[in-house]
Amino acid sequence: MTTTRPVAPPASEARARVRAVTQRYARRGGRATVRGRAYPAYLVALFTVFYLVPVVHARSTSPAPFPVSSVSSVNFSAGAAPLVCALAVAVCWGGQLAGRFWGPLVVQPFLLHVLMSTDLSPAHYLGTIARRRLAYAGTVTLLAVCSAAYLATDLFDRAGTALPGLAVIAGVSAVAAAAWLWGQVRAVRDNFLLAGAVGASALVVAGISGTAPDGRYGHWLAALVPALLAAAIGPPAFRALPSIDLARLARESARASQARAYAWTGTLHHALDLYRPEPRGFPSALIRTDGSLRGYLTQGVVRALRTPGRAAAAVTLLPVGGASLTHGAAGSGGGPEWWWWAAGSFGVYLGSGWVGETWRGLRDELTMAPLFGERWGGLPARALAWPVVAVTAGTFLGGALVALLRWPLPAGREGSTALLVAGSVVLVLGARFLREMKLHLPLELLLPVITPFGDLSGLRVVAWQFDGIVVVLTGVALMNAVPSATGSAVLAVCLAAGCAGAGLRRTGWAHRGLLARLRRG
Repeated sequence: MTTTRPVAPPASEARARVRAVTQRYARRGGRATVRGRAYPAYLVALFTVFYLVPVVHARSTSPAPFPVSSVSSVNFSAGAAPLVCALAVAVCWGGQLAGRFWGPLVVQPFLLHVLMSTDLSPAHYLGTIARRRLAYAGTVTLLAVCSAAYLATDLFDRAGTALPGLAVIAGVSAVAAAAWLWGQVRAVRDNFLLAGAVGASALVVAGISGTAPDGRYGHWLAALVPALLAAAIGPPAFRALPSIDLARLARESARASQARAYAWTGTLHHALDLYRPEPRGFPSALIRTDGSLRGYLTQGVVRALRTPGRAAAAVTLLPVGGASLTHGAAGSGGGPEWWWWAAGSFGVYLGSGWVGETWRGLRDELTMAPLFGERWGGLPARALAWPVVAVTAGTFLGGALVALLRWPLPAGREGSTALLVAGSVVLVLGARFLREMKLHLPLELLLPVITPFGDLSGLRVVAWQFDGIVVVLTGVALMNAVPSATGSAVLAVCLAAGCAGAGLRRTGWAHRGLLARLRRG
């Protein structure tokens, strides 16, 4: 009796079969059409003409917000390695996290199902996809970081800093691409090990660079570290392709396909909801032993602990954003201080959405009044007590640390800084309420907006998708333009009130009906 073992096809035959399957799938409608490519190109052209070109022109005719040309070459070399190590660690961790949610191997579910049903090894049909997408990711990261460095600094204004800066950015781009693949194909334990090893190595390299004589070779060390890191994690990630969990990849591809469909049809918040972690644990922690519900703050804490990952991100973002916000608000206004202020407000805005699921509970209760009843009772207090307290406490904790480090603040800036920080927190909470009360895409946004430059309805849709971020950044810019801190705080309160009214209208609670329900409650 003889047994036959399946023989793996040669590499050339495997490539030909994968190409044939891909071409056949493209003929079934998987290939992008000319019209489908024209609209993104149209939006990119509009963005380039109306935003990118004016910004580049303004940068070329004005000094950089964060100049490095004034720093001597020795100081630049000595300080480059620690900064690049921190950037490489952040990029590596961010790439790993992105790979866990949407990695480079996510393909169309039908195509993946067809390839999985063959006798081909996953390395044959996933390797080509991974190499192509990693090349795209590295190129996009390189261009984006170079553009940001050109707009924010004068790194490329002289050859002494341009060449090592370009080498550093290239290495960081390679790290981003390799870590993106690593985060998807390796197990959670391997990702934690890599994150710890990269963090420890960065501390060691930063310490060694500081002890070098005169920091002479610091910038070349800073350029070498990301390149070695990319070379260390890239090949093991590709060697893990034959043993990848295809069932998990199929689930990720199905979820990504559904999220892509939501995003293309205008409901981006529904697409993001697919990636929210499922609450787990503490099934009976909301109820006391006598059967009554616990206090409002306790309910919020319990709901936050049911999603520990989001809660940990909020605990990190809120103090960091508060510190950046306070640092910018305590400055003289304008220039780098405004960027610190805007970045801190954006960080607090992100953290305010991750402190718990009470925002979604409030939206559900407001939009489904026939199910939950129309009596308000303690609804606003029950739903908003924990987010308001958590965001305020986290922001002012980071602000207090900055105030202690910079104390005494500039003359006459103590009261104005407190007013600006408080107004920014109120503005952020109003913008978060507006965003979380969002339902389906309004039909009127799809109507054409005819201008001499073409149809701009797509920009309205984009602004609606990111309305919370638009409100925060625009509000901070307006507050910075107001000469007095009291006027800025009043402006922030008015903007937050407008956001609250718009959010209530989104859920169907118009002003007249709202007052009637409040009287009945």
